Amino acid sequence: MRYTVVAVAPKDRYSRGRSQFDWKLDSAYLDEPRIVDVLERRNTQGSLCSGQVRPGGCERSKQMEEIYPESSGLDVHQKFVVACVLIPNREGKLKPKRRRFATTTKGLSELAEWLANHGIKQVAMESTGVYWKPVYNILHDDFDVWVVNARHLAQVPGRKTDDTDATWITKLMRYGLLQASFIPEEWQRDLREMTRYRTRLHQEKSSAVNRLHKILEDANIKLSSVVSDIQGVSARAMLEALIEDKLDVEQMADLAQRSLRKKIPQLVEALTGLVRSHHRFMLQEILTHIDELNQRIVSLNQQISQTVAPYASLIERLDEIVGVGRLTAEIILAEIGPSVEKWPTSGHLASWGCLCPGNNESGGKRRRSKRRKGQKWLVTALVEAAWAASRSKNTYLAAQFHRIRARRGEKRAAVAVAHSILTIVYHLLANPEARFQELGGDYFLKKNKGQEERRAVKILNTLGFEVALTPIAA
Repeated sequence: MRYTVVAVAPKDRYSRGRSQFDWKLDSAYLDEPRIVDVLERRNTQGSLCSGQVRPGGCERSKQMEEIYPESSGLDVHQKFVVACVLIPNREGKLKPKRRRFATTTKGLSELAEWLANHGIKQVAMESTGVYWKPVYNILHDDFDVWVVNARHLAQVPGRKTDDTDATWITKLMRYGLLQASFIPEEWQRDLREMTRYRTRLHQEKSSAVNRLHKILEDANIKLSSVVSDIQGVSARAMLEALIEDKLDVEQMADLAQRSLRKKIPQLVEALTGLVRSHHRFMLQEILTHIDELNQRIVSLNQQISQTVAPYASLIERLDEIVGVGRLTAEIILAEIGPSVEKWPTSGHLASWGCLCPGNNESGGKRRRSKRRKGQKWLVTALVEAAWAASRSKNTYLAAQFHRIRARRGEKRAAVAVAHSILTIVYHLLANPEARFQELGGDYFLKKNKGQEERRAVKILNTLGFEVALTPIAA
């Protein structure tokens, strides 16, 4: 019997634990992926113990098809980048030619000139942190630049160097074994930076508010137990009076406004504590920090509004989704863009957005698998919108959340609702004329009407009642 073996990378001749089959493959010592025909040989027990390369295996093996013959691979670092091109020698065999360039603008311009001189059209590089961005900025106008997920570039352990990494990327790119990541346009990348920075500022503001609560607890001030919002107008006036230390407790409680004035007796008790000069200093610093964050957030909101102004109608249609506000709509536009041409279906978008379960199948059995980790900015915004939708009244997304929560828990239910929101977003982006339509909180009841009737009758029978269902006249 004959087997066909795809040998992708050369083997290390000095590694231990080698089988005779591996040694036979090493007789060809592969420089690039090859397809080798191997004949079966069995021992006396009838098990496959070794293989035999056909005579002249290296010459008669089949070369893999070169998809991108005019391609190059880059191993990008902070200070330098290693470029590799494959050039045929006198025997017609491809040999790597490598060169190191600085990652300054001048060095990257020299890299572009060097690649152009070798007739390169496609360039692949690993998405290493943010170090790929300067290289992409210089090369993307003249070359087809592929930024590739690092997981797709796994090198053989023990053989990793900068030069071999560049050569390995070049070979994978040459034979079409890589997949390009989605790189948005320049305006969308700018919008991403602003929305992500704004998200960080909101998170930092939440941390500052938590520090404010800790300082008040340390000073025996229970203001947060009485007021609903520690950043409100009344609470802010009381905190400033507490810092100045000029008013007594009754006068500070009298600063309450509107409905909070009903709680003046509770405020008097809450504002009675053991406030020291250290507490006043920390409260002043934290309040100043919160004010600075608010100013930065307002400035970012203004700049983001100017950037998304051409897509005002799209933002409006996204804002109609239950749980999705304007901030979330701006994040969706920044992360996905105004078009979904890159993704053939909503399932492809959900897979890219890491909002669908992964595959974990072995031996014909499908095991429980988690979603991939990634796209944290988009996932965080959509899950937050899912929690907001779960608290809405008489909506489809809230009904879906409570339906799944009963079986799988609230966290999985929130991710499922986030997946549904992303599906809705896909269809809104795919069709500029589409609008969000609410299906109602009774959608699942109407969809499975007969099943719900049987379930309700069964419950009543369990409680000792015998019922007959009569439709209500319209």
